[in-house]
Amino acid sequence: MFHSALFILYLYVVCRFVLPLPWRAGWRVLLAVVLLLASKYHLLQQWTFGTMFSPEMPRALIVVFSGLFCAFVLLFFLTAILDILLVAAWLVRRGRAMERRTYTKARYAMGMAALLLSAIGVHEATKVPDVRRIELTLHDLPMALDGFRLVQLTDLHISRLLDGQWAREVVERTNALTPDLIVITGDLIDGTPAARHDDVKPLGELSAKYGVVTILGNHEYYFNAGQWRTVFEKLGMFALVNAHLRIPADGAELFVAGLADPTALEHEEPGPDATHALQGVPHEAATILLTHRPVDTTLHAQAGVDLQLAGHTHGGMIRGFDALVVAPLNHGFASGHFAIGDMHLYVSNGTGLWNGFPIRLGVPAEITEITLRAPVR
Repeated sequence: MFHSALFILYLYVVCRFVLPLPWRAGWRVLLAVVLLLASKYHLLQQWTFGTMFSPEMPRALIVVFSGLFCAFVLLFFLTAILDILLVAAWLVRRGRAMERRTYTKARYAMGMAALLLSAIGVHEATKVPDVRRIELTLHDLPMALDGFRLVQLTDLHISRLLDGQWAREVVERTNALTPDLIVITGDLIDGTPAARHDDVKPLGELSAKYGVVTILGNHEYYFNAGQWRTVFEKLGMFALVNAHLRIPADGAELFVAGLADPTALEHEEPGPDATHALQGVPHEAATILLTHRPVDTTLHAQAGVDLQLAGHTHGGMIRGFDALVVAPLNHGFASGHFAIGDMHLYVSNGTGLWNGFPIRLGVPAEITEITLRAPVR
């Protein structure tokens, strides 16, 4: 389905962008071939490396080929927008078409814009993210924990693109915040434990007063989640799969629970089970729930969760995609803070992102520092 959809997009771009260009046939054929290869970037990865999630090739090649794919996607949307404008102009002009020279110039401008925006977007996507700071008042937070600071990382997607050096800089920036707790809401990696052996080592240097807690995202399940869970635990993390952790802090307590990702069911492993994860957690206790995706929020709020942290959406990656494309596919959530009854939901833009579409335009990556506040009683 994924590859078929991309081929339909390709045919549209060829018909509406390539063929109308006033070029010789040979040049148009060449451009069509380049766009075909760019649109089939993931399929070529699958044929070459057996997976489109972890291309084990030099980083520079990933930047080039993934950048061309991003440019292809942008060109499709720009072409569609131009066609809508042409139809609108035709209606306003009462059936008189625009001059061919005018929309030829528009197509040249679109092509240049797609390449330029792709270059900017890939650069933004692959740099070490800045810190985003927010404060949230939790309904059940004891006064003794007022000011408790946790840092959320998510969707690091450590790979040949976002490699060990990038991970080390993320760790250094996170540790500089001296948080009380670090939580990671899945998709830490892209690749097998053997392929990412050196790249994930910096995660073992994450440091917080009450430790580091992680859950598994869908990408861990693509590469043997059980093995990755063992790796994360050897790196000093608490890996929660439908389980919770009690954190005694300053004479009070905070509970952190974590769920499996729904992808687990496709790999014959237990799926998300909030009832099991929260079993034994008092309903009135301050509780943080880690879910890779922003799912089942109403049920979690009714179960007494105070704060649900999620990722997976990458914030939509491109401003406009968040509301039009990504949110509808993720229960209406794409990025930021939401109130669900007495529960807060925070969906991070992600710290990294998948190398298959590494672009950010108006949706910056983030290392999220969350300060918890107790309600005024």
